[in-house]
Amino acid sequence: MGKRATKKSQAEGGAVGEGGSEAGHALYVYCVGEREELAPLFGAGLPDAIEDASTLEPVEAAGLAAVVSAVPLESYGEGTLAPRLSDAAWMATRALRHERVAEHFARRAPVAPLRFGAIYLRREGVERMLSERAEQFRRVLARLAGREEWGLNVYVERARLREEVTRVSARLGELVARAEGSTPGQAYLLRKKIDALRDEESRAETRRAAQEVERRLAAACDGAVRLRVLKDEAAEQGELAARLAFLVRREGFGEFRAAAEALAAEYTPLGFRFELTGPWPAYNFAVVDEEEGRKK
Repeated sequence: MGKRATKKSQAEGGAVGEGGSEAGHALYVYCVGEREELAPLFGAGLPDAIEDASTLEPVEAAGLAAVVSAVPLESYGEGTLAPRLSDAAWMATRALRHERVAEHFARRAPVAPLRFGAIYLRREGVERMLSERAEQFRRVLARLAGREEWGLNVYVERARLREEVTRVSARLGELVARAEGSTPGQAYLLRKKIDALRDEESRAETRRAAQEVERRLAAACDGAVRLRVLKDEAAEQGELAARLAFLVRREGFGEFRAAAEALAAEYTPLGFRFELTGPWPAYNFAVVDEEEGRKK
């Protein structure tokens, strides 16, 4: 779902030390949770690790556990990971596996998911990270307990919206009436002005609708985040006008969904379409400040 708020830690220098990791490998971290919650989950039925030759395991410290797996430094080390990130095929497989691991544990316990690329050279580095950030992690885990992240994509059919704003706008109505009673030359100039005003009012209505959707759904959950929309991002439903993320209590999802359905019924006649997605690991609400580039 869009911008994820947890920053990644890219470890630097040295070889992986003791604790089950072989020389030439680093530890890739997927998510963090309470040790007592995660310990029983490392049994059968685990999803694939990010690399085929590795398995998921916990690293524990300060009553917390990080879900990790070994990765080869030849692909994930300093100076070697960055070129891989531009390889679409390589990234697609690894990003999907990262997401599946985070989802697997998030369905079963509160976890703080980390971004793609949280890599530590030594087990001790992961343990130190858990100890130093234990208070931050516990605040995040307390906030996420019993909650899930849901996404809402708001699409707009621009041509339909242009028609609707023309119908309801007093300014546009006046210009259309003037154009119909004008000479051909004057009508031409007025039609150009009408087209520009249609675009202006359509953009304004799109901004207003996105703000209203965010405001009303935020009242039905425990957190809301507006995510970045790529320029000219579109789909079969139309042009993507807004991407939002919400932190929703599991027991309150019915109320949240009802609020989303009410908004959809209200805005569909204007040319808007809503797409509710999830549940997702709560990346957008699992904010843990990590220093990038620290030696571990």
